[in-house]
Amino acid sequence: MRPLCSLRVLRVLRGSNPFSSCPLRGLRVFAVQLPFVVGFVSLAMVIGASGCASSGPKTVPTEPTRARSQGWTEKGDASWYGKPYHGRRTASGEIYDMHEMTAAHRSLPFGTEVRVRRRDTGAEVEVRITDRGPFIKGRIIDLSFAAAKVIGLDIDGVAPVKLKVLGQSRKPRSSTTEGSSSSSGGDHCFWVQVGAFSSSNNAERAVERLEDAGEKALAMESPDGLERVRVGPFQSGKEAAKALRRVVDEWPSARIVECGG
Repeated sequence: MRPLCSLRVLRVLRGSNPFSSCPLRGLRVFAVQLPFVVGFVSLAMVIGASGCASSGPKTVPTEPTRARSQGWTEKGDASWYGKPYHGRRTASGEIYDMHEMTAAHRSLPFGTEVRVRRRDTGAEVEVRITDRGPFIKGRIIDLSFAAAKVIGLDIDGVAPVKLKVLGQSRKPRSSTTEGSSSSSGGDHCFWVQVGAFSSSNNAERAVERLEDAGEKALAMESPDGLERVRVGPFQSGKEAAKALRRVVDEWPSARIVECGG
């Protein structure tokens, strides 16, 4: 079905013929009607650009901060954000690092720890709320690039999820301190870094070898341009130490690093 504004334009253009059998009279009629037709078509184009054109994704307004008790759940779609925002200040005041396990939510207090589970694949990841968003209707959480990679969201872009509040983080995770194998505690997360590669192809092959061995691995672009291949993330240094022991024979330079490091 054509939009109403298009039908109105067609009726005008298909109306009385501005020409007649008399050339001179036809010219006079055409000279009178032409400005009207051109003006009407221009007006219709303006209307079409607003009232008749299809609208983009519906946005939702900001929400007041609302604390939720442990175990509170929410269902909707998840998306992710990365490079354009990497290094910028988040709504919480922290600098956004796309390689940390963080996320944006419209109303949960900053520092809230949540578990995000994909409802289509069952993949899970735990993140800390540090930013506000997403503001597109139907989406309930925006994951960091690293968190998206863990559950395959970096490939799909958007996926149905269920999030569950785990509690409140006591302090922000450090972005500079390197973890040790004896570290533990729920306020930190760790990776096992097996190497840094100047070639993205070599990094991809390393990820494939690790995945063939049953590890969850991904490649991260570092500020110096190297591709850091890591296994994880892990919620404690003890879990990271176990992973390190599994891979160190094949990757002698493997080491434990804290999220954001």
